[in-house]
Amino acid sequence: MMARQVIYGPDDGDDGSYEGGYDRDQEGRATGRRYSVTEEDILLRPTRMAEMVGQREVYERILIAIEAAKKRGEPLGHILFDGPPGLGKTTFATCIPRELGTTFQIANGATLKAPKDIIPYLTNAEEGSVLFIDEIHRMQKSVEEFIYPAMEDFRIDYTYGDGANARTLNIPLKHFTLIGATTRTGLLSAPMRDRFQMREHLDFYTPDELATIVLNNAVKLQMPIDGTAAKEIAFRSRGTPRLANNRLRWVRDYADARANGKVSPQVALAAMEMQGIDALGLDPFDRRFLETICRVFNGGPVGVEAVAHTMNIAPDTLVDEVEPFLLRSELLIRTPRGRKVTAKGFEHLGIDPSQFDFPQTLF
Repeated sequence: MMARQVIYGPDDGDDGSYEGGYDRDQEGRATGRRYSVTEEDILLRPTRMAEMVGQREVYERILIAIEAAKKRGEPLGHILFDGPPGLGKTTFATCIPRELGTTFQIANGATLKAPKDIIPYLTNAEEGSVLFIDEIHRMQKSVEEFIYPAMEDFRIDYTYGDGANARTLNIPLKHFTLIGATTRTGLLSAPMRDRFQMREHLDFYTPDELATIVLNNAVKLQMPIDGTAAKEIAFRSRGTPRLANNRLRWVRDYADARANGKVSPQVALAAMEMQGIDALGLDPFDRRFLETICRVFNGGPVGVEAVAHTMNIAPDTLVDEVEPFLLRSELLIRTPRGRKVTAKGFEHLGIDPSQFDFPQTLF
């Protein structure tokens, strides 16, 4: 597989101009689409660290590391970002090379099944460049072990031939920075984690931070929206910018179809209700998860596998995509015996917990 390489110039995306979106008339109504959904994703993603909102502690530490590396004329140390999906791990990874003014390669851990798959990325790396591996926890163990010397000593040992004819070729590498992103840090081996000089955990965003992101991206989409409507969207975005952007685009579609392009708080609320998104940001799938635990398992505790089989859903989907926000919202807890809906969870669902016949314990 050929390495995917992107070269960032020092002035790319710095003029603040954004082409695309809807053309709109004086009344704010959309008159035509000018870019695809994929292009919108690129448009809405920050291209510079200064454009990023939220994660301020991580932001400050990364800026210090970048500034120090520049002053010393050395490559930036390897960085591992972890946290739930949609919080900005990829955004950080794509902004850092722009700050460094260097080249950038992107790989996905799921495609790195053998050492030969990562060799093109390592040998193509330029001095001071960045290699970003998304879903790094999905790399095969053999690939992890192969890149240990690449991360520490900037060399790889490639063995070719069989038996007595086997030979090892030592290939020196340019000094590069490896940035990894993962939602499952525990699946990385301890030796792999220890080779990252910086490990940064990204947490959920506050409603105010998400409202700022919504307002900024509404400008990029040439979409008229006020602060109150932005907050309605932010409160229902489960703490993630990715969902906030998705909610924003849905509200725009709803407003263009039903409200002549005018996004009032009432229009934003109606759009959210049409998708079944409640005041806490839970969608029908989230509520179905909680309701299954309540209805089938008397509120828990119950193992996630049992719930997944009942819902006919992969357990990883519940663990990675559904549970993080429910746990943070204190609607669900994890116990040694499994998942359990809290009193707050019952109240949010409008279910009286006294109707269930809970088993008696010995303690």
